[in-house]
Amino acid sequence: MPGVSRRPLVLALLALAGALALGLSLAVGSVPIGAAELWAALTGAGDPLHRELLLSLRLPRALAAFATGGLLGLAGALMQVLLRNPLADPYVLGLSGGAAVGALGAMLLGAAAVWVPGAAFVGALLSTVLVFGLAQGVGGWTPTRLLLTGVVVAAGWGAVVTFLLTLSPAERLPGMLYWLMGDLSYARSPWPAWLLLVPATLLVLPLGRALNVLARGPLQAASLGVAVRPLEITIYVLASALTAMAVSTAGSVGFVGLVVPHMLRLALGNDQRLILPASVLAGGALLTLADTLARTLLAPQQLPVGVITALLGVPTFLLLLYRSR
Repeated sequence: MPGVSRRPLVLALLALAGALALGLSLAVGSVPIGAAELWAALTGAGDPLHRELLLSLRLPRALAAFATGGLLGLAGALMQVLLRNPLADPYVLGLSGGAAVGALGAMLLGAAAVWVPGAAFVGALLSTVLVFGLAQGVGGWTPTRLLLTGVVVAAGWGAVVTFLLTLSPAERLPGMLYWLMGDLSYARSPWPAWLLLVPATLLVLPLGRALNVLARGPLQAASLGVAVRPLEITIYVLASALTAMAVSTAGSVGFVGLVVPHMLRLALGNDQRLILPASVLAGGALLTLADTLARTLLAPQQLPVGVITALLGVPTFLLLLYRSR
């Protein structure tokens, strides 16, 4: 089968692109670091200043950016399969907004940092239930009704976020606003995101064949022996968890889950056994490059990475909306 034979090559090329994006993120900044100096610092030698800069600042941020992009790419790919709609995305459907409300609420209540991802997960899961519940109509939900419901729910979460911000102490407000726009400046520990991303990717890989059938419709999937309802529930919960961890790590970064899976399908076809791992690698590489651009474009001032992804995602979203008229 052609798709099977090319899968290792495509994934290897995407992994190489991700490694190059990480290398560029480590080398570029207010203090440029050459390739030889970069290797020396990473192996424990070289200039102590470079080593401290890399290990304490750039490497954790780059790893957090890659993991967040991978989480969003995988969540977007899963939602697009579930809804059979290329416009599906955690940001557009309100999952990111629900996760942001949960995380902000936990912060305002003074909860420990370890509870913030859990609160974000509850918010994302609640948003998922709201969107799918409100989109139900005669004959179930349709992609158009679901998309419109998601946009309305996302707007509602935006209003709740505004209300929470009015209750926030003035000295914390600028940081919270930056975080809501998508900001990796304070992403000092990338490991929680990686601890979810790796097992989640390993979990969905065996589901690729079943997801290929589900993409043709639930009735056809059921007739071919796929347990449709348990599979859909797995996607709901997993997409919510992925979105919650991404929001907890970097705030509301939009459109990565929309752009990456769609572009990969245009280039590689619709085989989920390839699209799902490719979305993780491409999403990680894209957000790492976007974050590098965000912190160097107007240096020493840093832009929220969500600004960069929105500049890429909004035209793509409008193009997809126009094509799906």
